[in-house]
Amino acid sequence: MAEAIALTRLAERLRSFPAPPETKIMEVCGTHTVAIRRSGVQHLLPGTVRLVSGPGCPVCVTPDRFIDEAVALARQGVTVTSFGDMLRVPGSRSSLEKERASGWDIRAVYSPLDALKIASDCGRETVFLAVGFETTAPVIAAAAMKALEKKIANFSLLTALRLVPPALKALIAIPQGDAAAQPPKGTGATAQPTAADTGLSGFLLPGHVSAVIGKQAYDFLPERRLPGVISGFAAEDIISSLLMLLDMHNKGIYKVMNNYPRVVRDDGNEKSRQVLAEVFEPVDADWRGLGAIPDSGLRLKAAYAALDARQRFAIQVENASPRGECRCGDVLRGLIDPPACPLFNKACRPDRPLGPCMVSSEGSCSAWVTYG
Repeated sequence: MAEAIALTRLAERLRSFPAPPETKIMEVCGTHTVAIRRSGVQHLLPGTVRLVSGPGCPVCVTPDRFIDEAVALARQGVTVTSFGDMLRVPGSRSSLEKERASGWDIRAVYSPLDALKIASDCGRETVFLAVGFETTAPVIAAAAMKALEKKIANFSLLTALRLVPPALKALIAIPQGDAAAQPPKGTGATAQPTAADTGLSGFLLPGHVSAVIGKQAYDFLPERRLPGVISGFAAEDIISSLLMLLDMHNKGIYKVMNNYPRVVRDDGNEKSRQVLAEVFEPVDADWRGLGAIPDSGLRLKAAYAALDARQRFAIQVENASPRGECRCGDVLRGLIDPPACPLFNKACRPDRPLGPCMVSSEGSCSAWVTYG
């Protein structure tokens, strides 16, 4: 009862908070997007406050080319293993789900260690699709270390790991209000960074990613006169974090605050970062909707090159024109809400998704349809 009363009071505080006009806050994490809409937090916001989604859904930011590479591997007779969400993501011409229906050996797994066991048991060339952010990357790194230790020679990784802070740096360098400065809709083109105002008033920062990288990883936000709050995923966590953000915005305070101390230490998880540093190194990477971002991806270090599927196999994919009508990229940059996409809940629905923001359970489009 006491918890319910406390939550009600928090909700009333948020509803009546005196926010200035045109306050736009980005929830970076896809899990936050789902939690907000499932609990109805968006309905508590003052009329001048708008929540927009960010590039914190790993499935959503993975470019078509990666799916095309995975399809090409499957068609070579390689056993392809992946987290389940990736199977439905459309590439330029097909998806892993369609290829599996055609008879190719494509399997959903819960962990890269499951993929490693498949490789050990079946003896066939087995590739794990290494997709995710700093949260899942240490587990994938541990699997790579175990593959070398156990001398499992038929296991490799096709990597599309991404790092959150470089994406946020790129995002706040892109002028949000100038459509002419944006890449064409649905393309992977990169906007030229400028010092223009982002139009954002602050960031609701991811809890799970921050548990690995720590609060200091976002020190660039105050330098750009932007506050950030690391939040948990319960309604109470999110509402209190939004109140902290709005209060800082009103007072012109630019800090990064940790509102999830039961899980996130300010300095993050040093052991996880050590495992990452052992196996991976930063590399320039393409993000759907954001384009190429320097040092925003992870590739295997030279000592682990034997596990790199791109070096082990000849993977050939054709360049394909992007799906121009899908505006998932604009959603991921906080430029539009999902209903502004002409395909939203029409040609593109959760039961037949055309874009990755509808495919993933953490995608903004899927959350809008599912929870309203």
